[in-house]
Amino acid sequence: MDADRYVRDICDLRLGDADEAGGKGANMGELVAAGLPVPPGFVLLRTAYQDSMRHAGVDTELRTLHGEALHSEGAPLDELCTRMQDLVAKAGLAAAVREAVLVAYKGLEPECTVAVRSSATGEDGREASFAGMNATLTNVSGADAVCDAVVRCWMSLFSPRVISYRAGRHVTAEPAMAVVVQQMVESEKAGVAFTTDPSAAAEDRVVIEAAYGLGEVVVSGAVEPDTYLVAKDSLDVIQVRIGHKDFQIVRGPDGRDQHVSLDAARADARVLDDGEARRIAELAIAVERHHGCPQDTEWAIAEGRTYLVQARPITTLHSPASPSADESAVLARGLAAAPGSGTGRVRVLAGPEQGHLLQDGEILVARMTNPDWLPTIRRAAGLVTDTGGMTCHAAIVARELGVPCVVGTRTGTVDLRDGTLATVDGTHGQVVRGRVGSPRSAVSRTVEQTAGAATEVTATKVYVNLALPDNVDSIAASDCDGVGLLRAEFMLTQALGGRHPSDLIARGDTATLMDAMAASLGRIAAAFAPRPVIYRATDFRSNEFRNLTGGEEYEPLEHNPMIGYRGCFRYISDPSLFDLELQTLARVREQYPNVHLMIPFVRTGWELQRCLELVDASPLGGHRGLHRWVMAEVPSVVHWLPEYIKLGIDGVSIGSNDLTQLVLGVDRDSEVCAELFDESDPAVLHAIRRIIDTANEFGITSSLCGQAPSTNPEFAEHLVRMGITSVSVNPDVLPRARHMIAAAERRVLLDAARHHRP
Repeated sequence: MDADRYVRDICDLRLGDADEAGGKGANMGELVAAGLPVPPGFVLLRTAYQDSMRHAGVDTELRTLHGEALHSEGAPLDELCTRMQDLVAKAGLAAAVREAVLVAYKGLEPECTVAVRSSATGEDGREASFAGMNATLTNVSGADAVCDAVVRCWMSLFSPRVISYRAGRHVTAEPAMAVVVQQMVESEKAGVAFTTDPSAAAEDRVVIEAAYGLGEVVVSGAVEPDTYLVAKDSLDVIQVRIGHKDFQIVRGPDGRDQHVSLDAARADARVLDDGEARRIAELAIAVERHHGCPQDTEWAIAEGRTYLVQARPITTLHSPASPSADESAVLARGLAAAPGSGTGRVRVLAGPEQGHLLQDGEILVARMTNPDWLPTIRRAAGLVTDTGGMTCHAAIVARELGVPCVVGTRTGTVDLRDGTLATVDGTHGQVVRGRVGSPRSAVSRTVEQTAGAATEVTATKVYVNLALPDNVDSIAASDCDGVGLLRAEFMLTQALGGRHPSDLIARGDTATLMDAMAASLGRIAAAFAPRPVIYRATDFRSNEFRNLTGGEEYEPLEHNPMIGYRGCFRYISDPSLFDLELQTLARVREQYPNVHLMIPFVRTGWELQRCLELVDASPLGGHRGLHRWVMAEVPSVVHWLPEYIKLGIDGVSIGSNDLTQLVLGVDRDSEVCAELFDESDPAVLHAIRRIIDTANEFGITSSLCGQAPSTNPEFAEHLVRMGITSVSVNPDVLPRARHMIAAAERRVLLDAARHHRP
């Protein structure tokens, strides 16, 4: 009797059972009824959750707290969710429920490995998918582990993200959850399939995304999957785009998910052949035919057989958001440096002195850019360069200005001809002939995404990197906790008007410089107040200063300026420009005390001491509440940081790009040695851990400015487990960074809960 009340075989479920089995469980039953290949399993009905909470005496308190949480946000919401999750964990499975689960699990293959998936009321429906909101646990083996996984799914009902999602969609009913327990498919390949192209609302094709190993890497966006377009009428594969899949998730020897790196050849190899793509399309079309509406399905291939492991209606179909073009129309390819699309006539320029030739709204094509290009980039509809990586000048400026950008095309200045009408697709890293799609900038898209999505609450602060005040109001309105890195160089370049600062100082024209810098900095500080703005003092290298008017007179000629006359050592050798910066900061802080100072490229204790003496002697030195940060870019910081802190440093920001290249001895922009540059190398992670451990030991703030926390889930989790207090990323990846950090924090909390459970 209890077994019937609490557990149903997937084969016995239909859509009419969605109230008890949840959308996911009911959909799986429908697939079986349609004769489609579905792994065996069972569903723990929502009654099991309700009875377990009632028998433990926590149901009334959960109901009250949930009502409060629906009208809360920020720290109060986080606290309420923690209390609700603790109640669920304390309650666990009622005895009768546990017995029903054990019987059903034994009915599968002996000690088989299963996936345990949430199937909450309202999930996977036509109005709201709740996709990825609640917990899914894979590679679960053993009766006790299955029961623990069920409880973890129940707990996920009360995460801040889920509560905010429900509140935003006015889903106010008391939540309950069914749980799907399904035999794992040890997939060699997996992914998703949409029966309508969601980016173009095109109903005549199936869109398939594929990667190696478990499908989690596709669903979570952890890798760039292959994309296949299959015509619905003929099942012909009409387009293939190969993604870069640098790792896969498989079941490890210990039964847990294991991340396995893929070599370069396999990472860029095609996952599906035409026959496999057609078979997946056939199954997806059959699901659509059965339900009578467009479907979002998940599939897996194991030992030559294709399975369906999930299906849900597509809840959002919009007009095209990004360009789509035939291969023959692609004029150039490179790295997707700043998302969005921009259309205009091509203008190939040899240097910034030709900037006047670019008409507003044209596509700027150059071999490379430097700060002198800034006025020209501002007027461009798109930017394309021959050289550069994701951290080059063009990429940084384009992302911040919201100009779609493709870098590293190698031959863009040759392949793209003046006057050609073209579209820069900064999302996919290509330049396409003609007008394709509608323009969308990196910054505007970030704000749209943040405004349209429930905010995820993280204990780890998520800051933004800035260099210019151009889009500061829209960026400040997004979901960020402040500015973790405000680069001085771009604002200084504008203020100098192309002149070397020593030339300007020699002419006695410093007031103009300080006024311009104060105006830019004040605008940024005002937009973010009272959130912190960490101003990194000028870190031009000698070769960059030499390019300014009069620079050859004042700058040394260095063969390796990357590790030469720059940063902290430059300030103490020639304090003139640094003193102007300190005076400007003091002026701005009189109105906006949320501005703080960061000193870059610090090599030794004695040089920092002399630099801080300059700060103390300046008008800025007397400001109360001023935070003094150092950048951790030089490996010597691992040794010197305790001394830096004793000198008065209360914040450290890890510059992961410079630190990686100096730890590994590799130029981050080298095409020849690119495979050596790895922020996740054990040596780099060891240095980062030492820095964070020291910061925590002495009670100062630790941060990391770089893209890895928003693109690499493992790296984000490393930082969270190390105890970092913040990360700082570019504006276009703010939502993804917040999501990665939130996911990492949840994993850490759940691991801690499991290990400390009596």
